[in-house]
Amino acid sequence: MVRNNWTIDEIKAIYDTPLLDLIYRAATVHRENNETGEVQVCTLLSIKTGGCPEDCAYCPQAARYNTGVDVQALMKKDEVLEYAAKAKAAGSTRFCMGAAWREVRDNKDFDRVIDMVKGVNEMGMEVCCTLGMLNEDQAKRLADAGLYAYNHNLDTSKEHYSEIISTRTYDDRLATLDNVRKAGVTVCCGGIIGLGETHEDRIKMLHTLSTLPQHPESVPINALVRVKGTPLADNPKVDTWDMVRMIATARILMPATMVRLSAGRAEMSQAEQALCFMAGANSIFAGEKLLTTPNPSFEEDNLMFGLLGLKPRVAFKEEKELIA
Repeated sequence: MVRNNWTIDEIKAIYDTPLLDLIYRAATVHRENNETGEVQVCTLLSIKTGGCPEDCAYCPQAARYNTGVDVQALMKKDEVLEYAAKAKAAGSTRFCMGAAWREVRDNKDFDRVIDMVKGVNEMGMEVCCTLGMLNEDQAKRLADAGLYAYNHNLDTSKEHYSEIISTRTYDDRLATLDNVRKAGVTVCCGGIIGLGETHEDRIKMLHTLSTLPQHPESVPINALVRVKGTPLADNPKVDTWDMVRMIATARILMPATMVRLSAGRAEMSQAEQALCFMAGANSIFAGEKLLTTPNPSFEEDNLMFGLLGLKPRVAFKEEKELIA
């Protein structure tokens, strides 16, 4: 049963469950609500890299940090569509375009992104964008162009947020999610663990996500990728068991949501990733880069899918089932 009225105490009790029992419970919920043998394969492309004015403490694209990321202007539409075609041929069914902007501005660059969305949509892929904050009119323009999903992560709890970012507020993020919903675009929203937060912060972030009026259709769970030059470069590596615990808890709280095993996979073994799938993860990013950080290759993922008996989820699956 899908609930939107979880309490902090209920979520804490789930999160604190002994790990093997938690995985079993999450796996049971997963089987009751999803096809466990299929995984949504997504590809993320940075269409405008670096030079971002924000101060997100984890991000190599922030202009104020010296991380070795070269600033690159907005890519040309033909280049983006060529990349999308390669991703589709390799098995991806969702294509996400990310731009290192604080917010969307109504200018020629946004017009070009609209054209890119139209082009990828015409290829039969689910189109996702992550472009920073956007208003209601901009969300409507993206929806009209064929945008399927918009990614805008909360990153952490409201209480810990100011320790990580000062250039926009938590409420700014929630307002963007509301604008996306009003436009009829599906929501992709999750967070990052390993930012120096407490377990209570993780529980509170999951509480915010699971008590939204409508659960996000996708919830990415990211492990911090420690990048030299960022303020969090020396944070300890996220323990795999923490990723499993977060994924399992998210699965129980949001039974029908796509829970994405996102950043940090490059440092995980196949066995560790398999535990995440068992705990309820049913979405990944494929391709050798996540914006600017490392990720397993398509070939590595194909081998893992073969070993675990997984298959890619088809694009627009829910819409096709409604038609059928």
